Amino acid sequence: MDISRVDLNLLVYLDVLLREKNVTKAANHLGITQPAMSNGLRRLRDLFEDPLLVRTSEGMTATERALELKPLVRSVLSDIERAVQAKSEFSAADSNRVFRIMASDYAESCLIPRVLRRIRQEAPNVTLDVLTPSDVSFPDVEQGRLDMAINRFDKLPQSFHQKTLWTEYFACLMSAHNPILREPFTLDTYLDASHIWVSKTGFGVGVGVNPQDVQRLGWVDEALGLMGRKRRISVFTRHYQVAMLLAEQHDLIATLPSRAAWLQQHNANLVVKVPPFRIPPFELKMAWSPLLQHNPDHQWLRRLIVDVAAEVDEEFADFGRPFENQGPQPSLQSER
Repeated sequence: MDISRVDLNLLVYLDVLLREKNVTKAANHLGITQPAMSNGLRRLRDLFEDPLLVRTSEGMTATERALELKPLVRSVLSDIERAVQAKSEFSAADSNRVFRIMASDYAESCLIPRVLRRIRQEAPNVTLDVLTPSDVSFPDVEQGRLDMAINRFDKLPQSFHQKTLWTEYFACLMSAHNPILREPFTLDTYLDASHIWVSKTGFGVGVGVNPQDVQRLGWVDEALGLMGRKRRISVFTRHYQVAMLLAEQHDLIATLPSRAAWLQQHNANLVVKVPPFRIPPFELKMAWSPLLQHNPDHQWLRRLIVDVAAEVDEEFADFGRPFENQGPQPSLQSER
């Protein structure tokens, strides 16, 4: 093959086509017209002497040759991106970039408002697009379509870069009029109450919960299970903000991350208590694609998020100390 025939734009087209497997979606992703992308696909087929994408009953399907090319093209483009980016500098004050961040509503509540405040101070023309875990997948992060994922993760692909923002413990949030407050807050009184379950899957669309499947219910219920105990869950929700609102009902308890409870510390309708049993902590992490590791824009964003997380940690320290002093935590193997 004559290398002079290879238009680098065609490799960009091929990379996106093999990812989207749809000419229209690939065109939209690159901001070009559908006819221009169709012409690009025709040129790619001529270049590689292979149809690359074939229409089947399941849509456009990559040929064997295309599957061989996919990692090679991604590697070539990654090297080119790194070479070009190494010579560029990021000017926060002048940038019009859109940063896309996936965050659970817990992280969105505790961290993102402060991140946005700092971004508006340092980069007033930058736009922040915050997505939920159900909006994205691991491939979205791996391929750089998402700048950052902020959540608690049990497992991440080895190729991902990651940074722990803080270690989080649990707190109990309940109405100031909850009858449980008339007596000592013990494990028995905790189990006699009605509870709000709240959690968030790491990526992808969530599924319904089976109240009998203790391990799938998460760390709180698994910790109780290790003691041979079980709580009575009256409502399941995937949103921490909703759990905090529901906790204002007089007979419900929400056991949730202590920084979420911290946000309600001045709410006269709610009381925060240390759980009467040990629950293992979790780490809030940010994860990103190796394709973005050397991107100056991304490096600026990562530094900003780490700085803001440190500020939250410092402000939270006095409130959070009682929740951290619950003694050694049991070893759990929860999938959540």
